[in-house]
Amino acid sequence: MEVKSYHILFYGGPEGYQTNRAQIALYGNDGKTKAFLRFNDAGMEYENDYQRGDIIYMHLPSAMFENILDVLRNEKPVYIYFAQGRGFLSTSKEPIGEGE
Repeated sequence: MEVKSYHILFYGGPEGYQTNRAQIALYGNDGKTKAFLRFNDAGMEYENDYQRGDIIYMHLPSAMFENILDVLRNEKPVYIYFAQGRGFLSTSKEPIGEGE
């Protein structure tokens, strides 16, 4: 499903919130939540990716936060999907050297 908008939450404290340091919520064309991208620092407990109803829960290392944010800010279209027990965030096929 195509991602149309997002919002970010950062969690303070030594343990973060529910084992997460930060979260990006992704929304579809209808404005409904389609996914939560949850970020964990090294040494924090990681959950497996899963899908509950129509919402995908994807877990990533905090080191990937800036890369994910860059994709959300600069690429279009962006898609989120769940397959083989994993969340996937992707762009569409783009020509080499297209630039921003």
